[in-house]
Amino acid sequence: MLVKVMQITSLFFTRRVAHGLWFGAALALTPLLPAQSTPPLKALLITGGCCHDYAQQQYILKQGLEARANVTVDIIYVPDGNTHPALPIYGHPDYAKGYDVVIHDECAADIKDPAVIQGVLHPHQEGIPGVNLHCAMHCYRFGDFSKPLPVTAENAHWYEYLGLQSSGHGPQEPIAITFTDKAHPVTAGLADWTTIHEEHYNNIQVLPTAHALAHGTQVIKNKAGAPQRTNDFVVAWVNTYQEKTRVFSTTIGHNNETVADARYLDLVTHGLLWACNKLDAQGKPLPGYATK
Repeated sequence: MLVKVMQITSLFFTRRVAHGLWFGAALALTPLLPAQSTPPLKALLITGGCCHDYAQQQYILKQGLEARANVTVDIIYVPDGNTHPALPIYGHPDYAKGYDVVIHDECAADIKDPAVIQGVLHPHQEGIPGVNLHCAMHCYRFGDFSKPLPVTAENAHWYEYLGLQSSGHGPQEPIAITFTDKAHPVTAGLADWTTIHEEHYNNIQVLPTAHALAHGTQVIKNKAGAPQRTNDFVVAWVNTYQEKTRVFSTTIGHNNETVADARYLDLVTHGLLWACNKLDAQGKPLPGYATK
């Protein structure tokens, strides 16, 4: 008779690593499974800052991604609730050394020093793939970012990496998500859905290096509750950064209920595997990278 043995670990652990960075991760009650012949992808999730429940969302993302793909997620998190969180990656351009992909889920709109921003971008300039969620689109900005910027502008380097420039959002209302390229490996097999009340990020410009995967429409109501206008913006896309680095992004993901939605986690997992070049043309994980 097959007996399932459960491995019990403490919920949280921390360990100090090079450059004085602190990593936190959540471990759940997990079964002891046969050894995985393919080493897991190593993902680094960077999170913290203003306006979001990152204290919970970091673990929702870690557990959701690890349940869907052969990936381990380490976390860098600071509980700063402001727009200039003291993330320990700042000043350490080699912060992603040894990782296969970096997930940016920070809210750092007032980190404005070009040298610091260059350090954040350095791993991606070296070819490490990126995944960017929600408020990552509004990070590392300064100057007048309300109008389209050329990628050569000093305050446009983060947008060059993302492939899309966004400057803000309206009130929280449901967003109807439509996958506009259903043949892309990231979107293959995913179904359109409508979110709960969520922030809908605008598009100042979509750069030529980016490819839109999904649009979101949101009906904005007036004070009387009647429809006033409908916003239609790109909400998920892929980008080729500096002609070599794969980048996946989605502006969706403000509230915990959305982040924990299986449809959202499926999308982010597909995007991560694509960024790491671990999806086939039909959107299936390559051998060894499916759910553990």
